[in-house]
Amino acid sequence: MESKRPQRDMDVGDILHARGLLLEKELLEVRSRQQGTGESTVRVLFALGLLSEEAIVQANAELEHYDYAALEHYQPDSALIKSIPSKLIFHYEMLPISDDEGGIVMAFGDVPDPLELGNLRLLLGKRIQVALSPPSRIRAHIRNLFGLGAETVDQLETDNVSEDSDLAPIYEVSPESKGLIKEGAISKLVDQILNDALDLHATDIHIEPYRDTIRLRYRIDGVLQKVALPSDLKQLYGAIVSRLKVMADLDISEKRLPHDGRISMRNRGEPFDLRVSVIPTQHGETVCLRILGRESLLLNLNQLGMNRAQEELFGRLVNLPQGLILLTGPTGSGKTTTLYAALAQANHEGRKIVTIEDPVEYQMDGISQIQTREDIGLNFASGLRSVLRHDPDVVLVGEIRDHDTAQIAIRAAQTGHLVLSTLHANNSIGVIPRLVGMGVDPYLIAAGLEASVAQRLTRKICDHCKTLDYELDPRLVEEMAQVLSLPMDAIKASQGLGCEHCQGRGYKGRVAVYEFLFMQDELVEAITRGGSIGEFRQIAMQSGWQSLRAHAMEKIQDGLIAPQELEQLTWRLGLANQSP
Repeated sequence: MESKRPQRDMDVGDILHARGLLLEKELLEVRSRQQGTGESTVRVLFALGLLSEEAIVQANAELEHYDYAALEHYQPDSALIKSIPSKLIFHYEMLPISDDEGGIVMAFGDVPDPLELGNLRLLLGKRIQVALSPPSRIRAHIRNLFGLGAETVDQLETDNVSEDSDLAPIYEVSPESKGLIKEGAISKLVDQILNDALDLHATDIHIEPYRDTIRLRYRIDGVLQKVALPSDLKQLYGAIVSRLKVMADLDISEKRLPHDGRISMRNRGEPFDLRVSVIPTQHGETVCLRILGRESLLLNLNQLGMNRAQEELFGRLVNLPQGLILLTGPTGSGKTTTLYAALAQANHEGRKIVTIEDPVEYQMDGISQIQTREDIGLNFASGLRSVLRHDPDVVLVGEIRDHDTAQIAIRAAQTGHLVLSTLHANNSIGVIPRLVGMGVDPYLIAAGLEASVAQRLTRKICDHCKTLDYELDPRLVEEMAQVLSLPMDAIKASQGLGCEHCQGRGYKGRVAVYEFLFMQDELVEAITRGGSIGEFRQIAMQSGWQSLRAHAMEKIQDGLIAPQELEQLTWRLGLANQSP
């Protein structure tokens, strides 16, 4: 028998307020919004995000005398799922939990309208027992069951009635209208993919075609995560790629050559840029989209992940009148974010800042930015020569790749310019032999280089499921105690257990780990006479140099990163980058 909603004076907001979970001013905010929109209290609470979905739904279930289903360990019954038309599941955002003789227990995110509930009972021919569950969990399970965008694909298949069908259409649809319907559905599907990636804080989107299927993956916290898709999406793949090309202003007819473009969009009011790369493969064009969040420009130095000493030193570096500052690290290590945070710190009315980049990833007010164009001879070296004739105070060179660029950058750093750039090397000390290998004279390196900074990105432990009971390897405990100058019984570590906030991974977000090398007299002398990297390292250690591994240990002790990240972080560095 279906439950009926009893009449009452109180609602969910009153109950949550009475329990001390909702403040008086928050309840007034809910009421104010309700007057303007006419939405239910539950919908407004979801929208404002004042409380967790669990707290809101549990209170609502108690108020309406329905069962609460957490759905944390939901195991779908495939036969039960197949017995319900998928379009009904998509439309009502509901999930069948169990069935018995003629009845189904169905999970909803909010109390369904009695009329709609009656219609649903007639459509299914079964009694419906309502349970309330967090809407985000219902949506997540629906996506895992049917794939991202399944409702859009289902609608496309419904609209595209076969010409051989014995069922005559109720009304005629012109070919032009059919094209518009399909185009609109494809646009919606692409928007779903893009917005889903943005909501999950992905940095990259990979869409890859294979013989009979396509694969969608997001890079989240540095690791690729597969996303479930409808099984029959392959037939729409060409249309999806064409839509992305149109958005990026690329030639949709050219499928033999690689393409590069850019898409600007908004998600929840925040602007984003997508850098689009399309390359031809055996089974079709594969697409990679790099997500560039413009809000990253708002990062202050104290948000980058440096410890207090590093933050203070870096702040002094970006305000130097001249010198070369080099950042090093692999692709995806956050170098660009650090450079732009440095520019934001250095940017004021008294300084002219010019950048030459490939590509210009973020646009900043008050800074002149140049995009390289290899096809017309505008590369880093030629662009840098021209920039230096433009009377800059600060110059950012996207990357030092060759002898000419390195030579010009170092000479510019000696003639009254502060030059910021990146260079590929394993660590901060490795920058020196890397420049020498490019043919730069050691005496120029010693005279122009002010500092090199190595960095890596590590996964941050989820704050919602963090636990402090991680048992460390005794050898690591001993090493951390020595590096951090702490007693061994004070060494601690955390890990994430996995929860809905981090999609069960135990990690949410990333934090940077840094290694600073500053020029000082002994090091300058050793570089000038062509010393070895071992000698450079010994001199740096005597002056307080802290390795990437040592900085990572600080973050383990602070409960920011898990011990597993330590080996991931330093595996390429070997013994050359062990403590300190």
